[in-house]
Amino acid sequence: MSDPAVLLEARELCVFYGAVEVLHRVRLRIREHEIVTVIGPNGAGKSTLLSALMGLLPSRGEVRHFGSLDTGFTQTESLVDRGLGLVPERRELFAEMTVADNLLLGAFSRYRRGLRDHLNTLEQVYRIFPRLKERCTQTAGLLSGGERQMLAMGRALMAKPGLLMLDEPSLGLSPLMTREIFRVVTQLREQGVAVLLVEQNARAALKVSDYGYVLENGEISLEGPSAELADDPRVIESYLGLGGKSKSATATQGETA
Repeated sequence: MSDPAVLLEARELCVFYGAVEVLHRVRLRIREHEIVTVIGPNGAGKSTLLSALMGLLPSRGEVRHFGSLDTGFTQTESLVDRGLGLVPERRELFAEMTVADNLLLGAFSRYRRGLRDHLNTLEQVYRIFPRLKERCTQTAGLLSGGERQMLAMGRALMAKPGLLMLDEPSLGLSPLMTREIFRVVTQLREQGVAVLLVEQNARAALKVSDYGYVLENGEISLEGPSAELADDPRVIESYLGLGGKSKSATATQGETA
């Protein structure tokens, strides 16, 4: 059996804001059917990394999308056509448009290329997010925070990405809605969509992911299988809390009691 294909790979990736280098020689790899997470503190450069990988920021180094080398002139629209999707932290929905219309906009790139499967894709998204179907005629501006996150993810899925990048999907959400979003992330992997997950909620991110990177001060300071990172004393102290394991066990006991 052949190894899973590499969907995205960055080597020696550097990103600048003006004369200031904010990402330093970052290395990253995501394969088919894989959830990869990037955790780290505020200001570490996590969102900057996603923007650079999506072609929204100029960068130096080597980035390969779906086996093709990005020369630095690849348009974001071309990356979407190849199968790369991004759900930004701000979600960037059209507040005055309905849920259904926001979703259909996500299929624009496929429609432009002559593909007319948007209605079938819409039903697939509704199966993943039943609440969006219930709210399909409601304007996006009236949705709750969790529903807006579902809509942003659903809109990205309308383009049928092979790799979906999520920027802080749990930000501002209740614990219940956070669990629902991470459940969907796991479901997407089962449906063949690889996920690159940028998160401050390190415990939840490491629980659902296969491999993880720790980004600190613009550099990758640690990487490895997520289960190993979750047991690493440095990760426990910095991101899971000194009592991370005992707290997790107590929470589990409370849920099952």
